[in-house]
Amino acid sequence: MGAEQDQLYREAAAQFGAALERLARAYEADAGRREDLLQDIHLQVWRSLGGFDGRCSLRTWVYRVAHNVGASHVARDRRRPRTFLDLEALEAMPASDDPEAEAGERHALERLTALIQALKPLDRQVMLLWLEGLDLAGIAEVSGLTANAVGVKVHRIKGALARQFEGGVHA
Repeated sequence: MGAEQDQLYREAAAQFGAALERLARAYEADAGRREDLLQDIHLQVWRSLGGFDGRCSLRTWVYRVAHNVGASHVARDRRRPRTFLDLEALEAMPASDDPEAEAGERHALERLTALIQALKPLDRQVMLLWLEGLDLAGIAEVSGLTANAVGVKVHRIKGALARQFEGGVHA
């Protein structure tokens, strides 16, 4: 399957590369470790495509593999002290005419990202997939939950995040 596997990988990397980067950012705050995680995700996606049989979409397959790698990364590093997220993407954004509003938005995004990083692995996986735009059935297929259970989780997590976000300590 070598050439076919390579072609599938190129297609997956082109279509989902940005999503995989966001996923790695959500699972790992440290930039160096995040790069290692992203490389591991790409390697595992490539390896797994040898067994891809088309029973699900390529998107579902890639997300399932990526989230499994991310969850394994978190499980391995559970005892590692947490660090703050550097959010390189914010630095790439164009300057705002309102620096105070921009600082507030940056702070809000950092807080929301930290709250998502603090979720249990399955809850984090569900929220990341939901934020990537997958529907409940797609999230269910990746996570192994039922679509109904995913809907309940999304609703509960969104509520909990909103309460934490609104009630959190403002720096």
